[in-house]
Parts: sequence; structure tokens; C-alpha cells
Amino acid sequence: MNAPQRIWMSPQAHERLQQELSTLRELIATEAASDSDENQVAVQRARQARIQQIHDLLLHAEVGETPPNDGVAEPGMVLTVRWDGSDDTETFLLGVRGAEYGDLEVYSVQSPLGSAILGARPGEHREYETPTGARIGVTLLEAVPYGLHAQAVKATA
Repeated sequence: MNAPQRIWMSPQAHERLQQELSTLRELIATEAASDSDENQVAVQRARQARIQQIHDLLLHAEVGETPPNDGVAEPGMVLTVRWDGSDDTETFLLGVRGAEYGDLEVYSVQSPLGSAILGARPGEHREYETPTGARIGVTLLEAVPYGLHAQAVKATA
């Protein structure tokens, strides 16, 4: 049996998830759902599902373990990629979905792009398959630890 994969998460994202979990638990404890109110029952089920999702994220979280600044695409790195056949680039965090990182898009290592680019070095080309079956090529341009990226963004703001 495989051990669950550890999930990189910034301390700020970890704290936000802890706060959200606490708020959701308080709401469930204070709002009693009657079986006759279908909307309230649906809201309570959605809250319970989100509580479970957050619990699972926090259970497997590696909080603030900054990856080395070695240019390798791995969880906790902000990646800049260029799409094949164009000059279009995208910068995103390889991390955990469900925890917000400001305006920075997040791709998990389980996503098609995340799993394809994992372990790549700058200049390395990878391909992945979309859910529709299309093959998309992408080249890693840069990989920087999230903390360094966040500092650079603050310095330019």
C-alpha cells in the first residue's frame, strides 16, 4: 500500500484553511438543519464535504518546507512555462488546490499539466493529455520557490 503523497502548502495557506475549518465547524454546530428544509440540508452537506476536503489537505500538508532553489519543478515552486507553437507563457504555483495564493493560479501535481511538468528543469519540454484527449506541449522556462517569488512580487508592488 502506498503512503499518501505529501502536499506542499505555504504557512499562510495553512492558516487560512485552519480558519475556514474552524468557521465551518462553528456554523454546523450552531445551525441545526431540519429535515424539511431541503436547502438547509444541502448547505449542511456542502459544508461537511468542504470540512472533509480541508481535513484531508491539512492531514497531508507539508507546511512551509521551502524546496531548494535548484530550478526543478516540484511542489512549492512557482513555474513559468511557454506553450508550444506560441509565445504565450503562464506562471503558476505547483501546489495544492483549495488553498488560495492571491492572484497566482495553482496546479496540483495530480493535474495533467502538474504531473507532466513535475521534475522538469528549465528548457525541458514536456507533453500532457487533456481530458478531451488533445496533446499539449509545454516548456519550462523558470522554477522559483514560492517564498522567493512572493518576496519579488512584494518588492515590485
